[in-house]
Amino acid sequence: MPTLAIAALQTTPVPHDLEASRQRFVEQVRATREMFPHVQLVVVPELLLAAEGALLQPTAGDWMEQAAVTIPGPLTDRICALAVETGLWLIPGSLYERAEDGHIHNTAIAVSPQGEIVARYRKVFPWQPYEKTTPGDEFTVFDIPGVGRVGLAICYDGSFPETARQLAWLGAEIIIQPTLTPTRDREMELVCARANAWTNQVYVVNVNASDPAGVGTSAVIDPEGIVRQQAGGGEEILVDVLDLDTVTRVRRYGSAGINRPWSQLARYGESVRLPMYDGGTFRTPDWLKDEPA
Repeated sequence: MPTLAIAALQTTPVPHDLEASRQRFVEQVRATREMFPHVQLVVVPELLLAAEGALLQPTAGDWMEQAAVTIPGPLTDRICALAVETGLWLIPGSLYERAEDGHIHNTAIAVSPQGEIVARYRKVFPWQPYEKTTPGDEFTVFDIPGVGRVGLAICYDGSFPETARQLAWLGAEIIIQPTLTPTRDREMELVCARANAWTNQVYVVNVNASDPAGVGTSAVIDPEGIVRQQAGGGEEILVDVLDLDTVTRVRRYGSAGINRPWSQLARYGESVRLPMYDGGTFRTPDWLKDEPA
């Protein structure tokens, strides 16, 4: 039975203090390792290590420019060393990444316990017009050996159904979604997270920043869209063990024992024209081809 023990740290940065925010992250990961030795993966909110402040908190100059880093670089080297030290998979929220062409992306990475960056995802749907990062152009999944496949999404990505559908099509059984939301639409973000889990039959781990940077309410949602755990508004840790066999069961026999959207898409999807996607049709993903219709 493949399982993944996760810890979602609903925390907040030290506003506009990069070193203090990063050192606090290191201490929190170490404390999580000590307190919950069975945990395999730790995830924190979007832009935690970029030390983004509260929504209306002023800062001198362009903070995104000041906080941007190269990947790989000194900061990711530090994260990789922490992964080796603790033996954990780390998804350190997201970073402002300065690309070789000078553009700045909102980028999530996944680091293995061996200290390797195994995935890098540039946020495809920045929160425009407010977020000034350059959009990425592809979705990203990675494998945890002996467990399963994980997809990466960041905050506003979850408002676009294409994100979760594409990640699930690529074989993701869990979507990890670091988030930084301080606004009233957080309630609808959670609606989207549940809908994305339900319609794609995947786990969704949505981890928001706590007050004052965000409004919290991080959630772990199962492949039938049921909220397993949800945080309040302050600093909190959600620890859960995700059973990947549940994804297989739900996709094979249906959400609520009834609804099997992937099987139906495999059966009829190629006959449905999708003009929004340049007139193409649905293609059955490789992971589904051997499943009974």
